[in-house]
Amino acid sequence: MDLKKLHAWWSHKQGLDGRLEGQSPAKILAETGWARSVGGSGPYLTLFARGGTSREAADAAAAALEIHELPSARGCTYVLPAADFALALTAAQPFETEMKVAYKLGVTDKEISKLCESVLRALEKGPLDPEEIREATGKASRSLGEEGKKKGLTTTLPLAIGKLQVSGDIRRVPVNGRLDQQRFKYCLWKPNPLTDSKLSQEEVATGLARRFFQWIGPASLGEFQWFSALGVKAAKAALEPLQLEPVAKDDERLMLPADRERFEKFQVPKQAQYRLVALADGITLLKRNSRELIDPGDQKHSLFRQKAYAGSNLVDLPSNGIVDRGRVVGLWEYDPESQKIAWVSFTGANSDLAKAIETAETYIREQLGDVRAVSLDSPKSRAPRIEALRKSR
Repeated sequence: MDLKKLHAWWSHKQGLDGRLEGQSPAKILAETGWARSVGGSGPYLTLFARGGTSREAADAAAAALEIHELPSARGCTYVLPAADFALALTAAQPFETEMKVAYKLGVTDKEISKLCESVLRALEKGPLDPEEIREATGKASRSLGEEGKKKGLTTTLPLAIGKLQVSGDIRRVPVNGRLDQQRFKYCLWKPNPLTDSKLSQEEVATGLARRFFQWIGPASLGEFQWFSALGVKAAKAALEPLQLEPVAKDDERLMLPADRERFEKFQVPKQAQYRLVALADGITLLKRNSRELIDPGDQKHSLFRQKAYAGSNLVDLPSNGIVDRGRVVGLWEYDPESQKIAWVSFTGANSDLAKAIETAETYIREQLGDVRAVSLDSPKSRAPRIEALRKSR
């Protein structure tokens, strides 16, 4: 299989070739995949890299509920389009793992059910933050003591809030309207997106599979399993209605039949298509196989001998990525002190790359202010990576 063609095809499927420039955030996420949200800047970078979407436009789409951050595949939170709200919430339901821990601490379903009712009554008056909900519900929630603290559950309130989110009865709204912040209020969700949904878990699994292969096919069964957290048997059953085809003889990667003709005719673009993407961008995260997108020779680059990057197994990118026609050709971090991007290109610099970096740099400086990979990321924590990038130029 021609790896250059596969890389460029994945980039095309992911909308990193400019085909979605100017499209709405909802359309971009529907066509290229849900944006993983871990309290960082990933969703903004996802939309900007594909559609040139401004932060203001992304925030407006979220405020209008055209897109929203929800628990979904594997119980993880993604920013996704309204058309997928019901599918995502139903997919998240088997992953309410906190209740398993709570049972061991003496918490009962009846207790949480009563607490949920109290939370819903409290939110009838308007959006509240967690502390305001705690005050409004009074003794309906309780402390889980030292044992609970050790297990990451200090009170029963998060259990009820989590349950109500997955059931679609409430949703959380960022206090300042931004997708890269971790301060939320909660409000009633009316109408509940699950009200008219009758999706079974089997239908959800196939729905996830169809989207996954639309977003990033060809891909292997194992890669779909990672995204969906399904076992082998359930994953195979989910794929069966799609009638997937091997991309080539003796190749385990599968593709949708509808993509076959387009893939066969697809030509690798001759002009570079540089895009600066987030650490958890769909081009790498959906299959969680970053190494496949990095040339073997590039994996020996001096950057990976720097302490800040040594030991990376490249399952995930160790920093934000620079992508050209699906190939990861470099890494980058934003330095808010200098308001500059620190970067390394494995393939050398040129004017097209310099322009892409300048464009991303301006967007970050003027609209985001900083780029955090996850909620706990900070200028201090990324300083060693920034230094390593500069040393390796």
